[in-house]
Amino acid sequence: MGILSGRLLALPAPGPPKPGAHPAMNTLIPTSPPAHLDVPTGLSQLVELAYNLWWTWNRDARAIFKQAHPENWNRYRNPVRMLQMTRRQRLEELASDPAFLAELSRVHQRFVRSAPSRPPGKGNGQDGDRLIAYVSAEYALHESLPIYSGGLGVLSGDHLKEASDMRLPLLAVGLFYRRGYFHQIVDADGYQQHFYPDLDALRLPLLKVVGEDGRTLRVPVELDDRMVSLRAWVAQVGHVPLLLLDSFSSHNPPEDRYITSQLYVRGREMRLEQELLLGRGAVAVLDALGIRPDVYHMNEGHSAFLALENARRTGKHDLRQALDAVRERHAFTTHTPVPAGNETFRRDLVRPYLAGTARDMHVDVEELLELGNNGNPADFNLTALALRTSARSNGVSQVHAEVSREMWPGHDIVPITNGVHMSTWLGREVAKVLGAADGAAPAELARRASELADGTLWAAHMAQKHRLMRFVRVRMLRQAARHGRSAREMRAMEGLLNPAALTLGFARRFASYKRADLLMSDPARLGALLNDPRRPVQIILAGKAHPADRPGQEIIRRIWELARSDEFRGRLVFLEDYDMAVGRLMVHGVDVWLNTPEWPREASGTSGMKAVANGVLHASVPDGWWAEAHGEGLGFTLGEAVAPDPARDARLLYELIESRIVPHYYGRTPEGLPAEWIATMRRSMTAFLERFSTRRMLGEYCEKMYGLTGAARPDPVSARG
Repeated sequence: MGILSGRLLALPAPGPPKPGAHPAMNTLIPTSPPAHLDVPTGLSQLVELAYNLWWTWNRDARAIFKQAHPENWNRYRNPVRMLQMTRRQRLEELASDPAFLAELSRVHQRFVRSAPSRPPGKGNGQDGDRLIAYVSAEYALHESLPIYSGGLGVLSGDHLKEASDMRLPLLAVGLFYRRGYFHQIVDADGYQQHFYPDLDALRLPLLKVVGEDGRTLRVPVELDDRMVSLRAWVAQVGHVPLLLLDSFSSHNPPEDRYITSQLYVRGREMRLEQELLLGRGAVAVLDALGIRPDVYHMNEGHSAFLALENARRTGKHDLRQALDAVRERHAFTTHTPVPAGNETFRRDLVRPYLAGTARDMHVDVEELLELGNNGNPADFNLTALALRTSARSNGVSQVHAEVSREMWPGHDIVPITNGVHMSTWLGREVAKVLGAADGAAPAELARRASELADGTLWAAHMAQKHRLMRFVRVRMLRQAARHGRSAREMRAMEGLLNPAALTLGFARRFASYKRADLLMSDPARLGALLNDPRRPVQIILAGKAHPADRPGQEIIRRIWELARSDEFRGRLVFLEDYDMAVGRLMVHGVDVWLNTPEWPREASGTSGMKAVANGVLHASVPDGWWAEAHGEGLGFTLGEAVAPDPARDARLLYELIESRIVPHYYGRTPEGLPAEWIATMRRSMTAFLERFSTRRMLGEYCEKMYGLTGAARPDPVSARG
């Protein structure tokens, strides 16, 4: 059973169907076994857990890995690498330890019970055997698998996790970026430096896909006048298989091996080739595995070429007929509320890559290029292509859907507001007081939040806040040592940040329109806020600017300079190398989550949802999800839904913090509790835990995009995290 047999089940323990089970809840992907992992036979269940990213949202699973080897777990946070680096003697001890094996069996049984109980489905819509293929350019499942950049990847990862919890018939396709996305180091002068990892698939929870002959599956995909060979790896996400396509193979010439190596590569032709491989490769690899999805869900335009590939494979020689034949199989989610943010290439660059498709379909290549027409005859726009080839399209908030319909007139773009996967993003103490470990649905968590006593909720919040402060001190100490700071300067970092002080958090991609520096526009006013001896404020910021985004990098440099100044040192902190781990700690532990983009350029803004789930109060412009969520007693709203004005918006932000947020936080009872603040925390959690969860979001996708009106739902034991 499972991975040790050489065939990776989408979930363990398939068996006879139970009444009401969905036929396509399971998909069998043949893989080679992890022969490189030398582990005693008695620990086969531990290996099975290691190769399923279910552990990323299940605390008991992570606890069993930590129990196996605390030092290696804390160092790698990757169970496969941890097992590789653990001495054989220790593994033998574990294999003969009754207490460890009993706990391992308990966790493994929970894992097994989370599985749907139907054998594999291949799709094609017959007898209700419906299957969804979700295709995205990036997936944020855990920081140990850094094939993501930011919000799009986090949304994709949460989508897969919730699909597993809900037992949806879904699989996913992406690219395996061996150089991942860059690690960020800020040098002593405040300049962002970019360092790319070199990922080894054999050290990650990935298994190689094999064909019917048991050898590595290789799929040829056309690029221009040549074929590129793709192999695939599987990252198993609960019962959802994520196929990651990889061009790094000796079957390709050296120049083609690197196409899939780096996420969001700067070169435009390389980027185009990546997106062609993603779209065409998704169709090709599923076809090679005998899987025919009923719906291809294109998450953003990066995967839009799959629509033309499906049309080509109809064999029809009329473009309209071919598109009509496949349109019902295509659903599209747009995430970008501004024209410049949609992926666009020069037509002259795209033309040769569509020549083969045009030839096979007996159409003129200019007809295909017109599908990407966005009003500029020199451009080929992937959002336009996806919209014209999809039966259903959606935006990721109500405001975003309205903006998108204005951008793309004639297209019915419905709103499905994003959500977050609660088991992934709830902090340890908040999850405990909510009883989240018993698998309660988000609606039940919201009900429990409404009943939390002031002292209980505040104690959980402060525990998470202290953990964030400890992390900040350690990271800043290491950074100071790298910059050659003196021992005296580094000793001073032991008192960096005050857990009792009002702490504002800002963490996201440092694109200029997100205005990370809005609060720094008046240093004198900011200094008065941060250095108030009675009611001090402190700010923690984190985020990366794309290597090609010079304005974004300049914002980082200016913030860095302020943070180093005598006036702001210890009150203003910029954390380098933002990733999922940093993001979790920040949404768990700050008091207020700041969101200050130019209206209406925030498509959704899921980081704020993660924060409010943990009792952090949201302070945001009325854009994205906050436009439909904000209300009296639920957080703080900055300004109105009007075009941005930097001077006005900065003034309003200072006024909001000075006159509302600071007094609200520092109002205390005789017992020392900020009773009104805690009441706002409780109301916010009660209002939003279910409403902005991926459970609600996936329910809407099933109804509006997937045609899964009778989608399965998890029972309490299946969703435990």
